[in-house]
Amino acid sequence: MSCQFDANARRDALDQNRVITSATMKDVAEQAGVSTATVSRALMNPEKVSAPTRQRVEQAVIAVGYSPHSLSRNLKRNESRTILVIIPDICDPFFADVIQGIERTAAEHGYLVLIGDCAQQNQQEKTFINLIITKQIDGMLLLGSDLPFDASKEEQRNLPPMVMANEFAPELELPTVHIDNLTAAYEAVHYLLGLGHQRIACITGPEAMPLCQYRLQGYIQAIRRNGLTVESQYIANGDFSYESGALALAKLMSQPTPPTAIFCHNDMMAIGAMYQAKKLGLRIPQDLSIVGFDDIKLSQFYDPPLTTVAQPRFQLGREAMLLLLEQLNGHSVQSGSRLLDSELIIRGSTAAPR
Repeated sequence: MSCQFDANARRDALDQNRVITSATMKDVAEQAGVSTATVSRALMNPEKVSAPTRQRVEQAVIAVGYSPHSLSRNLKRNESRTILVIIPDICDPFFADVIQGIERTAAEHGYLVLIGDCAQQNQQEKTFINLIITKQIDGMLLLGSDLPFDASKEEQRNLPPMVMANEFAPELELPTVHIDNLTAAYEAVHYLLGLGHQRIACITGPEAMPLCQYRLQGYIQAIRRNGLTVESQYIANGDFSYESGALALAKLMSQPTPPTAIFCHNDMMAIGAMYQAKKLGLRIPQDLSIVGFDDIKLSQFYDPPLTTVAQPRFQLGREAMLLLLEQLNGHSVQSGSRLLDSELIIRGSTAAPR
């Protein structure tokens, strides 16, 4: 079954220009043309109902404004006091402090936090949609650049309030909290140039992620503004994993004239690159300097400790949650960027070239 929101059902609900909070399971059954028992099974045990029937029930829930969890909700304000946080990859240690910032701030204001992992999107997409149509969440925080399901511009207007943290995707027109990735990358590469490195490579993250595009542009601008040429063989693609950093390092060091320094789009790839460099017999930083991005906890304790761009991860989560709370409290919040500061942390993985 496709998990895309049904545009017609959304549009019908919008045209009514009201939310029917007193809708019953019988209303849903009549709208969907099924029995109340079928509605109950579709919502509570969806695997026991055929895909077409389940889809009709979901559309009917949206159309009549039925909330099967209304008894457990705050009836005075019609709210669940629950926030859904969508994470690109829950295994990435970068997000641990961001989530902590979100959860601590949410708890201070009486909200619970649900975590959704987009790395398992095919399995979770249906769950995310059910949380929304059954009104079990009041708002959403996106830590990546995409919605975890297909929704048109018009359908997005019917979704709960949303805020984006860490990433920046102008097309979604959401309030956003992030750092200036381009400038942060520029300063990291400029630091390597200042040490005397001329052959500086870049291990990029996923091309589809806007923040990786900004970090790549920062690398390119730093190289060009120092009178050097950007060499395509010095740009290797990764996917933010330790393994991709190791593979990219092996590729870069196999060049006829290998780089003397490498700027990585995240710490995990940088640590993978350092591991691979040691396997090749290279000394860090004597033979090769490496810079990461994020300042995850492991970067301090690797050997040698990693020079990296530190993001205010806890503050990213906190500020994003505060922006969402403003919307939930009925305040108008403008879309666009709220920039937080980053900092280049100099450690033992970088030095002047030999």
